[in-house]
Amino acid sequence: MTYPKYTQQALSRYTVPRLKRIAAERGVTPTGDKRAADTWVNAIITHQSTQLQKVDNQALAQAELDNYIADQAQAVAPEPLTIVEISFDHHEYYADDKLVATISHDDNHLTQRWVVMVNDKELFRANTLMRCDRFICTHYKDGSLPVQDKEAALPTTENQIMAHIFNECQNYGFEILGDGIYNNNGVKLGQVGCTNGNWWVKRRCSGQQQYSNSVLDAVRSLSIVDTSLAEPVHKYLQDRPLEQLTTEELQQLFNHEVRSQLQELVAA
Repeated sequence: MTYPKYTQQALSRYTVPRLKRIAAERGVTPTGDKRAADTWVNAIITHQSTQLQKVDNQALAQAELDNYIADQAQAVAPEPLTIVEISFDHHEYYADDKLVATISHDDNHLTQRWVVMVNDKELFRANTLMRCDRFICTHYKDGSLPVQDKEAALPTTENQIMAHIFNECQNYGFEILGDGIYNNNGVKLGQVGCTNGNWWVKRRCSGQQQYSNSVLDAVRSLSIVDTSLAEPVHKYLQDRPLEQLTTEELQQLFNHEVRSQLQELVAA
């Protein structure tokens, strides 16, 4: 039961019989001269302070319990891992920005070619990629997966960049080789990269590096070059608005127009 709280000043105004009733309601039995009002006032104030302290302690204990339950829930069900597909035969697993494990493909093994690696050491081997995936997720969840070294746990920026380029190239059926990006006819289209957080593209027709807003724009610009390979470059450029052309493309179009006019003059 909740009782009203009294200040010492308020209690001092009451008579001894009234103070006795207030104390009796709370189960307070004072020590000392029970004929004196101060004895009852001090007993009631002390009782109220003790009850407030109990409430504070209970609130603190409940808060600690809630935090413990939340920590245990996180330990049992951690955030899902992020998978970065560097290539067909190389996958990296991240928790936030920390490398947890990798899966690679061992061509030299006859049956169990998929391998889970942590700190460059083999932990598990299976015949399918999904079994390796299940191994990493299960052992990460129960906390039995070895922790990566501090250096290895840092994000592999270069690998992530290559993964972005690889995924975008797949959308267009392009292939990434050592010296650039090629279409399915084996024609080199150019290169795509990222320097200091800035994406760039170097197209075959220009050979100059140009900045792009994103990896999507960079690879898409190579796809535009790819479609132009089926016809003379100047015809392709003539069909595009001038404001969409790069400096190199404008120069190509200008050179073609100059050559055409010279040929007409010579023919005349």
